Amino acid sequence: FVRYRKDGEPHVFEPPMVKLLQEAVNTDSREAYRAYRDHVAQHPPTAVRDLLRVLPLGEPVPLAEVETIDAIVKRFVVTAMSLGSLSPEAHRTLSIAMNRLGARSNSGEGGEDQTWYDEGGPDIAHSKIKQVASGRFGVTARYLSMAEELEIKISQGSKPGEGGQIPGHKVTHFIASVRHAVPGLPLISPPPHHDIYSIEDLAQLIYDLRQINPYARIGVKLVAEAGVGTVAAGVAKARADYILISGHSGGTGASPLASIKHAGCPWELGLAETQQTLVKNGLRSRVRLRTDGGLKTAEDIVLAAVLGAEEFGFGTSVLVAIGCDMARQCHLNSCPTGIATQREDLRAKYTGTPDQVVRYFTHLAEAIRETLAGLGARTIDELIGRTDLIVSRNLPGRAGMLDLTPFMAEPAGETQRRQSVALSAQASTLDDAVIELAGDSIANGETVVVDMDVRTENRTVGAKVAHAITSRHPCGLPADTISIRLRGSAGQSFGAFIVDGMRLELEGEANDYVGKGMAGGKISIRPPRVAPFDTPQAIAGNTVLYGATGGSLFAAGRAGERFCVRNSGATAVVEGIGAHGCEYMTGGTVVVLGPTGYNFGAGMTNGAAFVYDPEDSLPERINDESVMLESVRGQSEREELRSLIARHVATTGSTHASRLLDDWETTLGAFWRVIPRAAIAIRAETEPAEVESSRGAAD
Repeated sequence: FVRYRKDGEPHVFEPPMVKLLQEAVNTDSREAYRAYRDHVAQHPPTAVRDLLRVLPLGEPVPLAEVETIDAIVKRFVVTAMSLGSLSPEAHRTLSIAMNRLGARSNSGEGGEDQTWYDEGGPDIAHSKIKQVASGRFGVTARYLSMAEELEIKISQGSKPGEGGQIPGHKVTHFIASVRHAVPGLPLISPPPHHDIYSIEDLAQLIYDLRQINPYARIGVKLVAEAGVGTVAAGVAKARADYILISGHSGGTGASPLASIKHAGCPWELGLAETQQTLVKNGLRSRVRLRTDGGLKTAEDIVLAAVLGAEEFGFGTSVLVAIGCDMARQCHLNSCPTGIATQREDLRAKYTGTPDQVVRYFTHLAEAIRETLAGLGARTIDELIGRTDLIVSRNLPGRAGMLDLTPFMAEPAGETQRRQSVALSAQASTLDDAVIELAGDSIANGETVVVDMDVRTENRTVGAKVAHAITSRHPCGLPADTISIRLRGSAGQSFGAFIVDGMRLELEGEANDYVGKGMAGGKISIRPPRVAPFDTPQAIAGNTVLYGATGGSLFAAGRAGERFCVRNSGATAVVEGIGAHGCEYMTGGTVVVLGPTGYNFGAGMTNGAAFVYDPEDSLPERINDESVMLESVRGQSEREELRSLIARHVATTGSTHASRLLDDWETTLGAFWRVIPRAAIAIRAETEPAEVESSRGAAD
């Protein structure tokens, strides 16, 4: 089913088709591209679009009156393929090509090498679209600030709802540095975003991203499935700029076999439902629609436009253009063409160039112009949402018996079929007030302290300041350059995406998502000085330090569930947490000075966690498939632990932590060190054996 066999299951990208496309882009021959296009047209029906055709608007128009190639290619996108699934060479090729065309490529969920941002020369090697996925790999303030578009990946068409995993043999030193991880260890993207459990949560993340990059378009990637129209309506209400409906085909070959065979829906179904739902509810004018999943030819693009799409994504066809031979070995790290591998010997065989991608899209755009002219249309805009032009093809056998009328449904009355209005500007924020007071200090790197009150309506405090710093100082500022002292109850995403040089001190409490995506800086939270309770009370909400890559957090109280989920480098001290602590953690150091909830350490592959457990209850609360426990090992670890607790006391004035330091020998004996099983072998190679404390190990 997966690999092509001459007498087996028909494949869309069969060897003759691959050869024809590669000949067209290598020779830049219009005749060769026409042969490829004809071969696709003669292929047996394999997709819903093969059962449909588009009627003309009227009489054909002269080709000279049709919109230009440059205007058409601006609608093209190379869909998300991560640096890690693709080799660095292939990833750069796609970015450079799309930037030359004035179009866009998508970074995928693996982040980017930030040295690419500083390269000189005529070509730009980083993607205009930066993706934010559930794993938050490489998502930092600078990464987000360098984007023209930010895309929230809810799911992937070829494996909807499954999350993802890059195998350890593809995590080289380079990939590990980009993703803030350890070479050789597998990296897991959770199935859900742990800061999105409702449309309101999605609206919050969109708001967060607008603060860290006020100039980027924000999009949401959804998967074609029954009911996607309802979800898309919620996304439009959450103030997204565009919605991507992704079909089940395509991908870089890392999907499980069962998903390739059985999961997902064609983009035609999802796009048609989304267009109809948005139009019926008066929401279509707010957002642009994009689709991807096996698009190849001008006919595919025209039908997608008629079904409602304004922009079009390409993945597999572009990889074929730069040399992919459809070996279906992407997940094995053995791609023979050097495209989907990290092995240096195979990467040396890579022959792809940006010119091949430019030629492919140029030929495709010219074919679209010819198709538009034949349909009597001068622009793609004239066809968007014109489902009244769709008719079924007269095909023999079972294909001709399908009821395709749902694709042709059109809401009654005058309706908006495409985006026509821009989102209104957002109201001023607390960060705007901080920037007004400290703007000169940010620009010149001068020390400043700002004192303000904060309320729950003040969300994502610090992110817009981080953007202002990153725009002028890509590597941040010296420690404590910009200090913001706040009193009150902070809203969601307090300290999200902050960078080196920032210090946020909060006297009060904070809601969910404290320190989300922070790349540096310091956050401290302490109860009001007149608080009528001791410090081991709830002081921060759920999902603290989600996807953090650096910086430090000291909280004189307890936090909620999923503390430090996907932490990749931040240091944190807290006085108790809820369930699922340190989930999918790949780096950083966490000290918990109080009780923990269940399932601690699930999916954790690296980093250090120390838990104070005088009641000896932690062994029943860890995820023992992922982690094990042992006593605090050796003098260096004991000193590190005591130093962090001392910093916590100095920063927050915690009376609970101070009492622990007063009786340090007893306190030390009540600590566990949480060890990820995936990191045990690596640690054994790099750390000398040390004498364990008397507490021993629990496995």
